[in-house]
Amino acid sequence: MIKNYLNVALRNLFKHKFYSLINILGLSIGLTCFLMISLYVVDELSYDTFHSDADRIYRMDFTGNINGSEFITALASAPAGPTMPVEFPEVEAATRLRSTGNWIIKEKNTEDAYNEDAVVYADHNFFQFWDFNLKSGNPETCLERPNTLVISESLASKVFGEENPVGKIVVLDNNDDWEVTGVFEDMPTNSHFNFEMMLSMESREEAKSTMWMSFNFNTYLKLQEGYDPNDLEAKFPGLIEKYIGPEIQNFMGASLEEFYEAGNDAGFYLFPLLDIHLKSDKLGELNVNGDVKYVLIFTAIAMFILILACINFMNLSTARSAGRAKEVGVRKVMGAYKSQLRKQFLTEAFLITFISILIAYGLSFLLLNQFNTLADKAMVFNSLLSPAFLLIMLGVLIVVGFLAGSYPAFFLSKFRPVEVLKGKLNLGLKGGGLRSTLVVLQFCVSIIMIIGTAIVYQQLSYIQNKKLGYSKDHILMIHDPWLMDDKADSYKNEALQHSNILSGTMSSFLPVNTADNNNAWFPGSNSTKSETYIFHEYRVDHDYMETLDIELKSGRSFSKDFPSDSLAVVLNEAAMHKIGWTLEETIGKTISTFDGFQDSIYTVSYKVIGIMKDFHFTSLKDQIEPLIFKLGRSRGFVSFKITNENIPATIGFLEDKWNEFAPSQPFAYSFLDERFNEMYENEQKLGKIFGVFAFLAIFIACLGLYGLAAFTAEQRRKEIGVRKVLGASISSIITLLSKEFLKLVGIAFLIAAPISYYFMSEWLQDFENRTNINPMVFLLAGIIALVIAWVTMGFQSWNAARINPARSLKDE
Repeated sequence: MIKNYLNVALRNLFKHKFYSLINILGLSIGLTCFLMISLYVVDELSYDTFHSDADRIYRMDFTGNINGSEFITALASAPAGPTMPVEFPEVEAATRLRSTGNWIIKEKNTEDAYNEDAVVYADHNFFQFWDFNLKSGNPETCLERPNTLVISESLASKVFGEENPVGKIVVLDNNDDWEVTGVFEDMPTNSHFNFEMMLSMESREEAKSTMWMSFNFNTYLKLQEGYDPNDLEAKFPGLIEKYIGPEIQNFMGASLEEFYEAGNDAGFYLFPLLDIHLKSDKLGELNVNGDVKYVLIFTAIAMFILILACINFMNLSTARSAGRAKEVGVRKVMGAYKSQLRKQFLTEAFLITFISILIAYGLSFLLLNQFNTLADKAMVFNSLLSPAFLLIMLGVLIVVGFLAGSYPAFFLSKFRPVEVLKGKLNLGLKGGGLRSTLVVLQFCVSIIMIIGTAIVYQQLSYIQNKKLGYSKDHILMIHDPWLMDDKADSYKNEALQHSNILSGTMSSFLPVNTADNNNAWFPGSNSTKSETYIFHEYRVDHDYMETLDIELKSGRSFSKDFPSDSLAVVLNEAAMHKIGWTLEETIGKTISTFDGFQDSIYTVSYKVIGIMKDFHFTSLKDQIEPLIFKLGRSRGFVSFKITNENIPATIGFLEDKWNEFAPSQPFAYSFLDERFNEMYENEQKLGKIFGVFAFLAIFIACLGLYGLAAFTAEQRRKEIGVRKVLGASISSIITLLSKEFLKLVGIAFLIAAPISYYFMSEWLQDFENRTNINPMVFLLAGIIALVIAWVTMGFQSWNAARINPARSLKDE
């Protein structure tokens, strides 16, 4: 019997090729989108799950508030890690990581050098704590000694080729010798770590610090099996009292109780490992994390696209029911039972769904590389063949097949044969309330995605054109000038002789994603409990503000004519306002901070020589915070402001000069505006994915509309013939056939507009600096939807209107 159902289903498939093609094409595209976005979502949700103890690992974070300066960081103090297992037996183990800048690595006595920026210091128990695989070396001892390091398989292959690097000596930064004591398997892409090299923590003196109010280490705790992290967090106030209280007393001259009474706060808390990638965006993150909101958005897109495709299938299935009503009547006259008719219709629906799933898998295989590029992922097709995915697709087969086949299966099978064979059944569009509702839902989703895409790109355009308070264009950054040792200043000076290079500065700080540096500052020379603030603090040279076109509000910038500027600072307006000073009184004021290391902490006082206008030195998602510039030597980058003339020649000149001053060292450069754009990778990714899937949503909706238009024209073929005989024009017939559908698109717009406004307004709340939603976006989206629908309907209506009336009426 099943074989008979399949044979009949296949015959119907080929008999109605046009509708079968539309059903399969729309459903295949929808399922392909569903598969690939599902891969993306599963990948995002899988971060760090490969660790066997992931559910009981937590990061120890810190939050503080001093005089309204909030400080939330993914970092803890140096002694926190070693202290936790000693103070709290419920902490089974603790390990620390210390982020560091990029390093130049080369094998000793060789010339080839490599620039690596995925480098951290790691505690000796790293490989006992985490489930990363050490391919060569002893996991228990590889990081025990100073000046030892472990490298990834990829880096080992790059530096040593096929040789085993364990035991070999490498030179880091043209300076110290380090022994390679291990090679670890490349870290999985679904880890919030992506290190290529780990240095022994024993090599870093800062790791031995006993200061609790200096936060520089990512600290991870593994709790005993079954222990409630809330119980441990409840003990942290005692930890603050024991270790941080005395330091507050020492630095601020206030007891911990007075500190709290003044409205300040300080505390550690636990952040689950499995939440870090999607829910953590703090200072001191080891990597750029994802965002759970985008996972939810992409999940919604996947479901919307699949629903659109299913609506097409259901719409055409119900529409074609009228054409098959007589078939049902004949079958019932010939003795077919209701159950047999239901099974036949469901078999056809399941067959089309199954074919569509197979095509969707094929399309996913062909398009996955392009989607990986779009989403910046490294997903593999084999994941779609996992038992979990196959089970999901089985569920899709059952649900979609049942929904699409249920109407003809359970509704048509109830018709009385006499009524059907007499032609008394009316299933036109006006009587098809279900189909009208589904068309509205289709275009509602499509319009929401059009509006969403437009607003995302509107915000990205706002970001690109926003006045930042500094110049990001034509700033060429040469990386790692410290590789030239004491020749870096000479390199900068010689480069400035080129006619295309206007100015230059040496610094580690640039107003893009950069390592955050906060410090406690207070007005005057003596700290008091009510006057200490947490400010961003960076060292710059004399030419920094000129090169980046940072404007002064009052006073002056650093000058070589004033040797005393070594103890001078320039504040931004936000810092001035935070302290409570006015523009007129600030210049010449004294402001102080702490300096030194461990037991030799001392106060250093600086004179305020200038107030710079506020500028956006972090993401536009954030408000402008207090900032202080100090004069100092910092050589992370040498940045040049260049003209727009023959940029490749300018870069070539700088590379030639580099090779004169740093022969055999890698030359690397980037542009400040490119680094600025990198801060908004998630938003750019969202815009691209929104755009692609908005197009597909419209395409699927139009595909279904085209099929419905063809069906409507076929149903009204005789009416059109009569109208043409009575003198109706082609344009009037097109209007007649199109207006019902265009009304539905208009209703969809009225529903979609407020929904889009609400959700996109919520998305824009993530940005402290955001565009205003332009009403024209909604108007244009509605017009686009109407035009596309009209063109789709008009083409099919035009074909119907051109048919000779004699052909339409020949049966009468």
